[in-house]
Amino acid sequence: MNIRLNDGAPADPVRNGRDALARQAALAALEAMPAFEAAVTVDYRSSGRVLVVGPSSQALPWADRLATVLPVTAILLDAPAPGAARPYPVHVARAVAVAGWLGAFEARWQAAGEPLGRDKFDLVLDLCPARLIPTHQQPHGYYAPGEDEAARAAAAEALLDMVGDFEKPKYFNYKERLCAHSRNGRQGCNACVDICSGQAIAGDGDRIKVNPYLCAGCGACTTVCPTGAITYAYPPAQLTGKRIQAALRAFREAGGEEPVLLLHDGGRGAAMLAELGAEAPGRILGLSLHHAAATGIDVWLAALAYGAAGVAVLMTDEHAPQYVAALGEQMAVAQAVVDGLGYAGPHFQLLRVDAPDELALALRHAPRGEVPREPAVFHLAADKRNTLDYALDHLHRHAPQRPEVVALPPGAPFGALAIDRQACSLCMSCVGACPSAALQDGQGLPQLRFIEKNCVQCGLCASTCPENAITLVPQLRFGETRMQAVVLNESQPFHCIRCSKPFGTLQMVENMLGRLATHPAFAGKLDRLRMCGDCRVIDMMEPSDEMKVTVLKRD
Repeated sequence: MNIRLNDGAPADPVRNGRDALARQAALAALEAMPAFEAAVTVDYRSSGRVLVVGPSSQALPWADRLATVLPVTAILLDAPAPGAARPYPVHVARAVAVAGWLGAFEARWQAAGEPLGRDKFDLVLDLCPARLIPTHQQPHGYYAPGEDEAARAAAAEALLDMVGDFEKPKYFNYKERLCAHSRNGRQGCNACVDICSGQAIAGDGDRIKVNPYLCAGCGACTTVCPTGAITYAYPPAQLTGKRIQAALRAFREAGGEEPVLLLHDGGRGAAMLAELGAEAPGRILGLSLHHAAATGIDVWLAALAYGAAGVAVLMTDEHAPQYVAALGEQMAVAQAVVDGLGYAGPHFQLLRVDAPDELALALRHAPRGEVPREPAVFHLAADKRNTLDYALDHLHRHAPQRPEVVALPPGAPFGALAIDRQACSLCMSCVGACPSAALQDGQGLPQLRFIEKNCVQCGLCASTCPENAITLVPQLRFGETRMQAVVLNESQPFHCIRCSKPFGTLQMVENMLGRLATHPAFAGKLDRLRMCGDCRVIDMMEPSDEMKVTVLKRD
């Protein structure tokens, strides 16, 4: 899948040769950068206790082989043929469930007429017709090789090495205060939960929780997070930004033109690019990541600000389909931004290829987008929204066009709100639900204020509003007004009929009168709804049969 490719015209061989030499300078600059060491790790411990599960004809032979080295338990989906007893536990079950990770798997099984079986294991060899753990990203220590005998032999060989203590980087950082997942039982942003291919992320009340043992470090959650609540830590975005800057600077200083940043992972993507070798256009700068889905619009737009004529992301059939869909949506948003600023494009390319010849053809269509007159010098920030501000400010400052507002596709992490003023009662429920302080009250005045720069379009305000008065408007506004609080709605204050203290708005009181007129607490006493809370309590506590002296006024 490609996002608006160029015409793929044949490259000038002289120009391509100069670009190829410049690429060597860029690669040398990348190699000179120090390796990143993870500061925080996740530890596993395995004693090698293996569960082999599957049909008896397939599971038992592999269990027999592994049992010569490792402690084995077999759970069979059918009764085995009569034979000699085996030196390891064997269970026959009609239903099996497995969950967990290396060193901490739990299996449960049900046999006819027997109580539920349960046990813990360090490793799992799953030979069932359908995988017991169906996630695209399989947990460490879980092997489901399918029906291919060579793959099963490789899995059995790998199991022998999975005994001892292991560690991996903790791939993410999470800041709860920035999370827009939920408020007061209303779901807002669920992007990270939906995209995780290992089911390592789940909702946890108003926040999320990430299981570091299941996290495989794809970084896709950080790519789709609109607020930057979850960020990539292996390596952090700041280091990726420095690598991009160094490569583009070296390429430019060596005389290269129209560089395209090709982001790929260090596995199959790197192997295909290496196989291409000199066949890849000289202006293609490969940048290896831990996973191809680990960058998004903040890094891509920064790369354009640094002088990249395009950004391409290489995906293969090894990657989860939701990654491809999410990256495509991110690229559509990024392209809408640069299109709106008047930069001739396209600038982005999403590649889904599985062979070197397919990659070679796709790279001949790599983007040649227009770039700012001057490369940016800012560094990527730890906060995603700050990086976006830096990149957008630079792109806007040097843009061929400088519109005040650029329309964006639905799902963009920028935007405004449209308020139905007739329906809005200024109850301020939306203010309490907003996780990013984009919505604010009038600080004593009956006003609803909005700061567009803070809005991440999570939708919590719209889902919380009892009047359905809020609609999301995806767009990107430039200029000072984006950072200023503007009044979306306001009303005249309503004063208590007893003490004259302002306590709400006229529309809010009218709404209460319409809805609560038949309520037993107010039947025949609607004036209580026109009182502030204190006066309402006083009125309710006064004896109804007490004699009152009323001062009569003369005309």
